[in-house]
Amino acid sequence: MYGQRLSNNADPDLTDEEVLTIYLFGIIQKRTQVQDIYIYIQDHLHDWFPALPSYGGYVQRLNRLFAAFPALVEQILEDFPNQGVLAQIRVVDSMPIILANGRRSGSARVADELANKGYCSSKDMWYYGVKLHILGLKRESRMPKPDYIGLTPGAENDLTALRSILPQLHDGELYGDKIYADQTLKQTLEKEQNLKLYTPVKKKKGQSELAFADQLLSTAISRVRQPIESLFNWIEEKTGIQMASKVRSYNGLIVHVFGRLAAAFFILAFNP
Repeated sequence: MYGQRLSNNADPDLTDEEVLTIYLFGIIQKRTQVQDIYIYIQDHLHDWFPALPSYGGYVQRLNRLFAAFPALVEQILEDFPNQGVLAQIRVVDSMPIILANGRRSGSARVADELANKGYCSSKDMWYYGVKLHILGLKRESRMPKPDYIGLTPGAENDLTALRSILPQLHDGELYGDKIYADQTLKQTLEKEQNLKLYTPVKKKKGQSELAFADQLLSTAISRVRQPIESLFNWIEEKTGIQMASKVRSYNGLIVHVFGRLAAAFFILAFNP
């Protein structure tokens, strides 16, 4: 229903299901560019998709279905296997989706309904793009099960993004990195929502190194949240989601992010 067209051309020869299937198949096969996916289908699987249009026509059809991809991701996660899930332990992190970096980061205007210029401290890099946020449920000896997923402008603070979903979280523990550290917030969550927020200890102003006990605590917290970093690295390895320099529109950005997440979660769901 997210991609249905109410027009005289609502029943094209190449169905919407086929458009989605081609893209997801290509991403799962590690063909990270839409043009590479199209050429592979045209050269090797044309008998399966005899109504395949021109490349430009296919891209237009794909981008028109942009709203279907977030819904598909949501459906996959609803059906995601729950074995090993520790529902009371949550982990959160983000990663940049880069439309332009370096000198181009200051002048890019692609998908500016959402994207803007931000800074990635882990890469020490200015970039133009968005941030992908995932809050997951910890699983024993596995990568986390994604529970909440969101996109924000690249300049938005990670803690600001987290605050938007915190009212829906109750009980248990939530682990994040230093960007989520806020003592007042920690106290409020524990008192009002029975939710303990754990982050590595920040050095105080003028402090050259942490006390030994704080070092041990920070190391323990980092070990608990390490699987969410592994999840982001795994998604990037499987789909090439982080670099979106070929994106030319807001619709294309949504296809790029949520289409690759859908492909990755298909893999993760069937190989839990």
